[in-house]
Amino acid sequence: MSIFDRYAPFLQDYIYQHNWEALRAVQVAAGDVIFNTDDNLLLCASTASGKTEAAFFPILTQFCENPPASVGAIYIGPLKALINDQFQRLNELCEEADIPVWHWHGDVSQSHKAKMLKHPSGILQITPESLEALLLRKHAAIPQLFHDLRFIVIDEIHSLIRGDRGGQTLCLIQRLSRMANVNPRRIGLSATIGDPERVGAFLSLGTGR
Repeated sequence: MSIFDRYAPFLQDYIYQHNWEALRAVQVAAGDVIFNTDDNLLLCASTASGKTEAAFFPILTQFCENPPASVGAIYIGPLKALINDQFQRLNELCEEADIPVWHWHGDVSQSHKAKMLKHPSGILQITPESLEALLLRKHAAIPQLFHDLRFIVIDEIHSLIRGDRGGQTLCLIQRLSRMANVNPRRIGLSATIGDPERVGAFLSLGTGR
């Protein structure tokens, strides 16, 4: 079965509606790893190469087939502007499949955050700093929010491994995993990486994968 045939029907329709002639190589390769292994994944490809779709099409397919009982995937973006942009893209993609997409940072309304806390589901998009605040302020709610967390997608991972921010982000991920008693697969996205083996090792640290 091809990767396209493995995608959920609503994603196949999306591809037809947007007149894609074929999947890109990075999308085929990512689908093979996500569908057929339990490995972590580092996707390195040029800007506008379809990395986001490469990661999320298989994730969303799995969510359609077996909906998570809590937030199923966390998308960590280094900037609020990036999260806002991806929020619009994923909302359009997920609306037909009724998969909720939440975003969480300082400019997001309290009513949106309260709704996510009441109905944890789908995909949560968040900055590292907001993830830290969530772990601190909603400590008791973390198991309920993330007990079926399956994936953590880290966008622009190259920007997080410079300086202390990357280590802090990794510590937050490990802390959340311990609190929720989960071991989600990690997917890193980047357009520019000089040493992918080092970044891959960083991405997988502590997962046993």
